[in-house]
Amino acid sequence: MTDHSADEDRQVEISELEEALGYRFKEIALLREALTHRSFVNEREGESLQHNESLEFLGDAVLGFLVSDRIFRLFPKRAEGELSKAKAHLVSAGNLVRLAETVKLGEYLRLGRGEEKTGGRKKRAILADAFEALLAAVYLDGGIQAADGLTGRLLAPCLEGLDPEQPFFGDFKSALQEQLHDLGRPAPAYQVVDEIGPDHRKTFVVQVIVDRRVVAQASGSSKKEAQLEAARLALETIKSE
Repeated sequence: MTDHSADEDRQVEISELEEALGYRFKEIALLREALTHRSFVNEREGESLQHNESLEFLGDAVLGFLVSDRIFRLFPKRAEGELSKAKAHLVSAGNLVRLAETVKLGEYLRLGRGEEKTGGRKKRAILADAFEALLAAVYLDGGIQAADGLTGRLLAPCLEGLDPEQPFFGDFKSALQEQLHDLGRPAPAYQVVDEIGPDHRKTFVVQVIVDRRVVAQASGSSKKEAQLEAARLALETIKSE
């Protein structure tokens, strides 16, 4: 027997989320998949449900392209390294969590009982992954223009905060620490391994160490600059592992 009341409640929730996104899905099944965590599927074997991890994979690529396109068009004369830093900040886990919270994405997720009990709706990793899956669902449902529209609306405050007259130094050290925390790994350690050149023009070489392993190395004209660059490289390394 179908629970019509439950079905109606879920449809109301879907409509509320679509309103927050400013996008109406033609294929609601795509949206439901984007909202479905693996824990929900694991508790319902035999129901032929699909979790959102494949969509997350696609959404990561779509987001990277759209963000790269936007910052390139905004700042076409900036150096590649500066644009890479801006991109890394905009697609960082911390920023994705903020975007997810903007549309209250956690409220609409389909979680297993275990994740529900342990606060899964507010877990940073789950929110960041779900946002990427959501973007992929919009892309598959409405094409690149729909995905670009959603990205533009949600990223507008972040893009307005980027000052082309200032270096693009996102807080990569905080982003790296947040990412490692979400993965259940220890905090990173920064070690100056070399100082090159005279005192008035010294270059510092810094390594980022996680789990007693060097995950990235970078140099800079100050320890802070070298640490920030090393943290940015470490974020890319960890994300690709």
